[in-house]
Amino acid sequence: MKIDGSCHCGKITLTAEVDPATTMTCHCVDCQILGGGPCRTGIPSAAENVNIEGEPAEYIKVAESGRKRVQGFCGACGTSLYAADEDKTKFIVRLGFLNQREQLIPTKHIYQDSSASWLKGIEQQQWFARMP
Repeated sequence: MKIDGSCHCGKITLTAEVDPATTMTCHCVDCQILGGGPCRTGIPSAAENVNIEGEPAEYIKVAESGRKRVQGFCGACGTSLYAADEDKTKFIVRLGFLNQREQLIPTKHIYQDSSASWLKGIEQQQWFARMP
């Protein structure tokens, strides 16, 4: 599947080829902090299938394991774009800025042990079409 999107301010665009069945949501503490929410959802793609126009800012996150992960984002508006291995051969493209985010349904959730407990009951909470 072809995916595309741009950051909030439009300075960076990304296109990629992905397998929709590999969409996943991560609930690790790092994703919660870096994403500013209870989780982050992404989809993997090999570097040769990713095209980025513009110059993302990058931050190197070091996991508990010592593994380094490149976190790509727009330096102007802060939109989270991707995570990648240290040599950028494999990308995890973030869903939030993609035009196809509605079609990319997570098939798995990882780091359940650190997920926000209130997520399990979210369907029973009040929902509003817009700001009440």
